[in-house]
Amino acid sequence: MYVFLPSTVPALAKVLEEGRVDGDPLTAFAADPDSGVDAEEAEYDAMYAAADESLTLLAADPDAPRRRVVLAATMPDHVVERVGAAGPGVIRVRVTGSVPYKKLASAHVDDAGAAEDVAKAAADPASDAAEDHELMWFAVQELRYLVEEDGA
Repeated sequence: MYVFLPSTVPALAKVLEEGRVDGDPLTAFAADPDSGVDAEEAEYDAMYAAADESLTLLAADPDAPRRRVVLAATMPDHVVERVGAAGPGVIRVRVTGSVPYKKLASAHVDDAGAAEDVAKAAADPASDAAEDHELMWFAVQELRYLVEEDGA
Protein backbone atom coordinates (compact mmCIF):
# COMPACT_ATOMS: atom_id res chain seq x y z
CA MET A 1 0.00 0.00 0.00
CA TYR A 2 1.24 3.49 -0.85
CA VAL A 3 1.29 5.54 2.37
CA PHE A 4 2.12 9.13 3.26
CA LEU A 5 3.98 9.68 6.54
CA PRO A 6 4.05 13.09 8.24
CA SER A 7 7.53 14.21 9.22
CA THR A 8 9.85 17.17 9.85
CA VAL A 9 13.32 18.10 8.60
CA PRO A 10 15.05 16.92 11.84
CA ALA A 11 13.10 13.64 11.68
CA LEU A 12 14.20 13.30 8.06
CA ALA A 13 17.83 13.75 9.15
CA LYS A 14 17.31 10.91 11.62
CA VAL A 15 15.87 8.72 8.84
CA LEU A 16 18.97 9.32 6.74
CA GLU A 17 21.23 8.57 9.70
CA GLU A 18 19.44 5.39 10.82
CA GLY A 19 18.19 4.10 7.46
CA ARG A 20 14.56 3.86 8.56
CA VAL A 21 11.53 5.77 9.78
CA ASP A 22 11.07 4.68 13.37
CA GLY A 23 7.89 4.31 15.32
CA ASP A 24 5.66 1.54 16.38
CA PRO A 25 3.13 2.28 15.24
CA LEU A 26 3.52 5.10 12.75
CA THR A 27 0.57 7.26 11.76
CA ALA A 28 0.16 7.60 8.01
CA PHE A 29 -2.46 8.36 5.40
CA ALA A 30 -3.44 6.52 2.24
CA ALA A 31 -5.97 6.58 -0.57
CA ASP A 32 -8.97 4.43 0.30
CA PRO A 33 -9.16 1.82 -2.46
CA ASP A 34 -12.83 1.16 -1.66
CA SER A 35 -14.02 4.78 -1.77
CA GLY A 36 -14.85 5.09 -5.46
CA VAL A 37 -12.88 8.35 -5.52
CA ASP A 38 -10.32 8.81 -8.31
CA ALA A 39 -7.13 7.14 -7.01
CA GLU A 40 -4.80 9.95 -8.07
CA GLU A 41 -7.02 12.58 -6.45
CA ALA A 42 -7.29 10.50 -3.27
CA GLU A 43 -3.48 10.12 -3.08
CA TYR A 44 -3.09 13.89 -3.44
CA ASP A 45 -5.57 14.41 -0.60
CA ALA A 46 -3.81 11.75 1.51
CA MET A 47 -0.50 13.58 1.00
CA TYR A 48 -2.05 16.82 2.26
CA ALA A 49 -3.66 15.03 5.21
CA ALA A 50 -0.12 13.95 6.16
CA ALA A 51 1.08 17.53 5.61
CA ASP A 52 -1.57 18.74 8.07
CA GLU A 53 -0.37 16.14 10.57
CA SER A 54 3.20 17.36 10.06
CA LEU A 55 2.04 20.74 11.41
CA THR A 56 1.32 18.97 14.71
CA LEU A 57 4.86 17.59 14.71
CA LEU A 58 6.23 21.08 14.00
CA ALA A 59 4.22 22.54 16.88
CA ALA A 60 5.88 19.99 19.19
CA ASP A 61 9.39 20.86 17.91
CA PRO A 62 9.92 24.63 17.98
CA ASP A 63 13.51 24.27 16.74
CA ALA A 64 12.55 22.43 13.55
CA PRO A 65 12.63 24.41 10.31
CA ARG A 66 9.10 25.53 9.51
CA ARG A 67 8.58 23.24 6.52
CA ARG A 68 6.01 20.48 6.28
CA VAL A 69 7.58 17.18 5.29
CA VAL A 70 5.70 14.17 3.95
CA LEU A 71 7.42 10.90 3.14
CA ALA A 72 5.81 8.58 0.62
CA ALA A 73 6.47 4.85 0.95
CA THR A 74 5.26 1.60 -0.53
CA MET A 75 4.56 -0.83 2.29
CA PRO A 76 3.26 -4.41 2.33
CA ASP A 77 -0.45 -4.54 3.15
CA HIS A 78 0.10 -6.79 6.18
CA VAL A 79 1.94 -4.00 8.08
CA VAL A 80 -0.69 -1.34 7.32
CA GLU A 81 -3.80 -1.24 9.50
CA ARG A 82 -6.79 0.93 8.66
CA VAL A 83 -7.64 3.26 11.58
CA GLY A 84 -10.48 5.34 10.13
CA ALA A 85 -11.59 7.86 7.56
CA ALA A 86 -9.61 11.06 7.20
CA GLY A 87 -11.65 12.69 4.46
CA PRO A 88 -13.29 11.77 1.16
CA GLY A 89 -11.25 8.94 -0.32
CA VAL A 90 -8.57 9.17 2.39
CA ILE A 91 -7.93 6.83 5.31
CA ARG A 92 -5.77 7.20 8.38
CA VAL A 93 -3.61 4.12 8.77
CA ARG A 94 -1.15 2.69 11.26
CA VAL A 95 2.10 1.21 10.01
CA THR A 96 3.51 -1.37 12.40
CA GLY A 97 7.25 -1.48 12.86
CA SER A 98 9.62 0.84 11.06
CA VAL A 99 9.71 1.89 7.42
CA PRO A 100 13.06 0.97 5.82
CA TYR A 101 14.73 3.70 3.77
CA LYS A 102 14.53 1.45 0.69
CA LYS A 103 10.70 1.56 0.93
CA LEU A 104 10.64 5.37 0.58
CA ALA A 105 9.53 6.53 -2.84
CA SER A 106 9.80 10.30 -2.44
CA ALA A 107 9.43 13.25 -0.11
CA HIS A 108 7.13 16.23 -0.43
CA VAL A 109 8.33 19.39 1.28
CA ASP A 110 7.41 23.05 1.53
CA ASP A 111 9.60 25.57 -0.22
CA ALA A 112 11.68 27.57 2.27
CA GLY A 113 9.62 30.63 1.27
CA ALA A 114 6.57 29.10 2.93
CA ALA A 115 8.22 29.12 6.38
CA GLU A 116 6.33 32.12 7.76
CA ASP A 117 2.92 30.73 6.76
CA VAL A 118 3.84 27.22 7.95
CA ALA A 119 4.92 28.70 11.30
CA LYS A 120 1.53 30.42 11.62
CA ALA A 121 -0.31 27.20 10.76
CA ALA A 122 1.78 25.17 13.24
CA ALA A 123 1.07 27.69 16.01
CA ASP A 124 -2.67 27.80 15.30
CA PRO A 125 -4.31 24.52 14.23
CA ALA A 126 -7.38 26.42 13.02
CA SER A 127 -5.25 28.53 10.68
CA ASP A 128 -5.26 27.85 6.96
CA ALA A 129 -2.07 29.91 6.46
CA ALA A 130 -0.20 27.04 4.78
CA GLU A 131 -3.06 25.98 2.50
CA ASP A 132 -1.93 28.04 -0.49
CA HIS A 133 1.53 26.44 -0.53
CA GLU A 134 2.10 23.40 -2.72
CA LEU A 135 4.54 20.78 -1.52
CA MET A 136 7.57 20.24 -3.74
CA TRP A 137 8.53 16.72 -4.84
CA PHE A 138 11.98 15.35 -4.00
CA ALA A 139 13.52 12.08 -5.11
CA VAL A 140 14.89 9.94 -2.30
CA GLN A 141 18.42 10.62 -3.58
CA GLU A 142 17.90 14.35 -2.96
CA LEU A 143 16.88 14.07 0.70
CA ARG A 144 20.41 14.52 2.03
CA TYR A 145 20.71 17.86 0.24
CA LEU A 146 17.38 18.98 1.65
CA VAL A 147 18.54 18.21 5.19
CA GLU A 148 21.90 19.92 4.63
CA GLU A 149 20.13 23.00 3.23
CA ASP A 150 18.16 23.41 6.46
CA GLY A 151 21.14 22.64 8.67
CA ALA A 152 19.48 19.71 10.43
